Order: sequence, then structure tokens, then C-alpha cells
Amino acid sequence: MTSDIGLVPSPFDCYLAFRGIRTLHLRMPRHMSGALRVAHFLESHPHVERVLYPLESHPQIILPPSRVSGMLSFYVRGGKPETMEFFRRLKLIAAAVSLGGYESLAVSPIYTTHNQNPKEELDYLGITDNMVRLSVGLEDPDDLCADLDQALKAACGSG
Repeated sequence: MTSDIGLVPSPFDCYLAFRGIRTLHLRMPRHMSGALRVAHFLESHPHVERVLYPLESHPQIILPPSRVSGMLSFYVRGGKPETMEFFRRLKLIAAAVSLGGYESLAVSPIYTTHNQNPKEELDYLGITDNMVRLSVGLEDPDDLCADLDQALKAACGSG
């Protein structure tokens, strides 16, 4: 399947990738600082079970928090119904099947990138139906936190 091996990009797609690489060094600090702010917010949110990001609270942290990526994962408290409702309630962050643009995007790996993996492998990797993978874009981190907060509260209850 093409979802497993990817597609051959067109010349125009290659041009766009090359163009984007030229400003990547300018964008990455914003992605990283935004992701750090969002990860701290999610770590303390009552509707989040766990955050996968190298925060200071992680027992095996080896990187300074300012030198990590704009990608993080977290688990919505509850299960599939709460997580699907969370995706429906997002307003600023777009649900997507791929990540890594300048805009913030969220994906459910169990239904997209890992949908063909056997259950044993998903269990081993910790990929569940309440896992959300988030690529933090260039938007204001406070706006992203507000969007995540309203979606989590709507999906899981206001408490």
C-alpha cells in the first residue's frame, strides 16, 4: 500500500520541500518553544493521562528542553469516544494524516500511520485509541493551549 511506503513526489513537491528547507533553521526554534509550552500545559491538564515529551519531570531526560522537536504525543483520559470527540472539537489545530507543516496538526496514529500494525506491536509501542500525536506549528502557544483545553473539556467533561 502507498500508505506504507509513501509516494514519489512530483517535481513541484520537491521544489516546495527545497524551498521550505531554506527557512527551517528560522522556524525550528519557534516549533520547539511552542511544543515545550504545550507539553507543560498538557502535563498538568486533568483530562490528559500522560505526555510523551522530554520534560524536566521525565526520569530519563538527557536533552535540554530547548533542544527538542516540535512533535509530542499525549493520551486523552478515557478511550476512543473521548478521543474522537476531542478531534471533532479542535478549532485551531487541524486533524491530519501527516504532520510537520508550519501549522499545528494532530493525528491519531492507531487509525492512520499505524493502522496496519498488529495489536501486539501496537501494545508494545504504547499506541492506543486515546493517543494523539501533535505537531506544534508556528501559532501562538497560548492560542494552541486554549484550543486544546476547550477540546479536552468538551470531550471529557468540564472538570
